[in-house]
Amino acid sequence: MKSNNKINWGIIGLGNIANQFAADLLLLQDAALVAVASRDHNKAIEFAKKYNCTKSYDSYEALFQDDQVDIIYIATPHDSHAELSIKALENGKHVLCEKPMSLSYKDALRMIEASRKHNKFFMEAFWTRFIPSVKEILEKVHQGIIGDVKYIKADFAFYADDAAGGRLFDKKLGGGALFDIGVYPLFLSYILLGIPKDIMAKSIYHKNGIDLQTSMILQYENAQSVLHASIISESDMKATISGTQGHIQLNSPWYIADGYSVSKNDKKETFSLPNLGIGYTHEAIECHNCIRNNQIESKLWSHQNSLDLSKIVEEIKNQIGLEFS
Repeated sequence: MKSNNKINWGIIGLGNIANQFAADLLLLQDAALVAVASRDHNKAIEFAKKYNCTKSYDSYEALFQDDQVDIIYIATPHDSHAELSIKALENGKHVLCEKPMSLSYKDALRMIEASRKHNKFFMEAFWTRFIPSVKEILEKVHQGIIGDVKYIKADFAFYADDAAGGRLFDKKLGGGALFDIGVYPLFLSYILLGIPKDIMAKSIYHKNGIDLQTSMILQYENAQSVLHASIISESDMKATISGTQGHIQLNSPWYIADGYSVSKNDKKETFSLPNLGIGYTHEAIECHNCIRNNQIESKLWSHQNSLDLSKIVEEIKNQIGLEFS
């Protein structure tokens, strides 16, 4: 962190998500995008121009060694998250790594160990955890506004064209529904109900073995979650949290909801909470706060939270017979 008190960001992996994240960074007065990297140098140059960034590299290693960079946002395909995060931490950089943080629980452990060993901040980029609507509904659930939570319904689904190719259908890159979008409904169930006692999952598969659609039932002591992820069909993208005294519904698309409603005693109350920018700003602000407070993890989405979710995803991965090698 330099004398102007801005936190300097670097980005590697310059696809669609990185573009959205960079646009949101421009909204934060205490953030500066100072370097980007891609193995395609022309792509890095164009990205840098687009977001008023002064430096563009044709290798990730060069960015890791840039002394101006405080924190690196890793937005590459899933299969490279673990190694790149660990290398960045080894080079003394803080890291915000796109979800899912890795394709295995074993790699997730290695990433957390590297953060602790090098005493650098690391967080899985679960931006949904930090948007105002999710933070507020969590508080209301914990306050008992809808009584005891008994049922959660959440899905994340859209139609993707297999013929167009891309990383979603690339087995080597960790493609498929579960790891790309299934982690979102699993995340919601986890932050509200914790680790399930039992999981049942079933999938529809692509010819190359990735899951195109996965449905999951999570069994808790006194509650259940019915969750769904698909890249071959659409849904209303709403999430409902049902309790003994009412229910909460997050606006669609729920993972970046701009508000929610509480239905109770035959009355419905709506709440509007617009996000700043697309919503990536909120996780970036959390990174800033943690770095300034010399924390190596967030209290809202901790290392343990990421490890817990990784273990849940791995159980489903094994249950549906998903392999990426």
